Amino acid sequence: MRLTTLLDTVNNGGSGPWPPDTSPTTTADEERRQFDRVIADLIPCRAGDPELWFAEQTDQVERAKALCRQCPLMEGCLAGAIDRAEPWGVWGGEVFVDGVVVPVKRGRGRPRKTQSPAA
Repeated sequence: MRLTTLLDTVNNGGSGPWPPDTSPTTTADEERRQFDRVIADLIPCRAGDPELWFAEQTDQVERAKALCRQCPLMEGCLAGAIDRAEPWGVWGGEVFVDGVVVPVKRGRGRPRKTQSPAA
């Protein structure tokens, strides 16, 4: 199952508060909330701080990548992010910058590797 398919079934595609409201109204609502709680326990990006997956600091990005590597949906997440050309963040254990997977996220304000130093 693709991650996007799974997440479309969780909390209406990710919109709304997380974790969802816990006050049951019907049996279907309660079953959905139970499913959401199970998913939150299995998927690190749903259980932790969502800002971690879009962090600027290298140590936080590396921590997000390490958490992704423990996720059972890592391959599907990465495939979906590549299909969507995600512009930013950690997806499937990889860092995306401008829709491209990069091996290491460089800090802000640093010159590009391809630029030659000023003489």
